[in-house]
Amino acid sequence: METYDLDTPLIELSGSDSVAGVWSVRNAVEGVQIFGGIGSGKTSGSGRMLALKYLAAGFGGLVLTVKPDEKDVWVDYCAKTSRSNDLIIVEPGRGNFFNFLDYTGGTGGDFLTENIVQVLKTVINASEEKSGGKAEDPFWETALDMLIFNVIDLCKLAYGKISVQKMFEIVQSLPKADSVNNPGEPSAFQIAFDIAEQKVNDQIKTWANKQPVETMLKFSDDLYYDEMVCAALPDARLFKFIHQFFMDSFMNLAEKTRSIIDFSFSGFLFHLLRDPVYSLFCSRAATFTPEDCLSGKIILINLPVKTYHKIGRDSQIMFKYIWQRAMEKREITDAARPVFLWADEAQHFLHEHDAEYQATARSSRIATVYISQNLPNYLANMGGAKSDFKVKSFLGTLGTKIFHANADIETNRYASELIGDIFYEETSQTATAAGTFSSA
Repeated sequence: METYDLDTPLIELSGSDSVAGVWSVRNAVEGVQIFGGIGSGKTSGSGRMLALKYLAAGFGGLVLTVKPDEKDVWVDYCAKTSRSNDLIIVEPGRGNFFNFLDYTGGTGGDFLTENIVQVLKTVINASEEKSGGKAEDPFWETALDMLIFNVIDLCKLAYGKISVQKMFEIVQSLPKADSVNNPGEPSAFQIAFDIAEQKVNDQIKTWANKQPVETMLKFSDDLYYDEMVCAALPDARLFKFIHQFFMDSFMNLAEKTRSIIDFSFSGFLFHLLRDPVYSLFCSRAATFTPEDCLSGKIILINLPVKTYHKIGRDSQIMFKYIWQRAMEKREITDAARPVFLWADEAQHFLHEHDAEYQATARSSRIATVYISQNLPNYLANMGGAKSDFKVKSFLGTLGTKIFHANADIETNRYASELIGDIFYEETSQTATAAGTFSSA
């Protein structure tokens, strides 16, 4: 069985045979941040060196893209290190697909709404933080959580599975207070609600028919009967929550409040419905999974932000977060292959869980490499309150910092403070002759 020693040297720093003279796999999994101005060689210099070292050492990995030429760069890297057969390029027309709903939520009894909600919320919040629009009032956070939970549960209860298309249609047709007295053609929400209600009623009838007569006689109290049904049938309990949320709570919210919550969710779903993201991540059976990296595959998401803009960014953040959780769940042994997470112009791909994830990445043998021009890039893309503390906390989890030439004051000050100051004393003497001439 192949093993991966964390003390294996990757880079010789001084030509010394001592441990102090090498940069090892152990250093790699502690994370790397590269800063450098335009043309400083951060990508073509230290970035290229690290990429080739990781590939030559057999690492698997995930590569996120901002610039259109990054795919060609990594194709070249893999060719130089005889890793071309390990490269999985995810792009339109390539034939590589990943269904995030099937993978994240599971199927049947293994379906976990919480997993999908966490993924969706992470991407939505990342977009809001980038724009500086994330509200600090916990009401909006809780309201959005409840909406996503209940839409997913309704979709699952009615159709036995969930899809982006069904969720979008349901959110677009949520009931309003005035719609109760003005019924028209059944909406997507009403159709799903009626199907779910009928399924639950069928389950209740089946359950009731199996109960002894003497037991049913005890159910003269409607409240007691309702409690017994909910205790016996999880779907009945779930549907009760769905009914209470949509018919009692959400339907009676003020129109402006509803619209803010609606659009936070439906706007994101709308982008997922558009190709190429819908075809690549939402509608087809998976041809690869994050776990492929554990056997040495390199997954490159070729939806560069400069070409696909917001949806390219959002879809890569989504896959990145799913990938991070998958890598952290694996069992670590001496045979566990190190994997890398690579992001040039990394400020585009930050999300709220990065600092927490990076704090444990070392123990999961995940070598993160983030490349960015300067510190303000991170501050601008984080957005929101306390962004300075969030960024500093995140950068503190990356063990190796590489600074190239830079004209940014904040980044240079950060580098200076990180490296440290030294106190030294200068002495001088002065002599004066005839009160006219002096020398020092």
